Amino acid sequence: MGWIIALIVGGVAGWLASMVMNRDASMGIFWNIVVGCVGSVVGNLVANQFGIAGSVKQFSITGLIIAFVGAVILLGIVNLIQRGRVR
Repeated sequence: MGWIIALIVGGVAGWLASMVMNRDASMGIFWNIVVGCVGSVVGNLVANQFGIAGSVKQFSITGLIIAFVGAVILLGIVNLIQRGRVR
């Protein structure tokens, strides 16, 4: 059951991050989920360095925020590689 919640939270986080980074038109639901899940891993790595713990396996606001921040970081890196700038 935890992986289903992780996919849902990852999809929401990826969608929100794509809206913030102006990539929503170029991404579908599948890529929103992928970006959100990978962003969750990136966000957890960054958050653990600051002593903040959160997981998307059990829904929590902290886990959603960490996944969102990680997804924004991931999309920023993708923008930098594809376009040569972060918007």
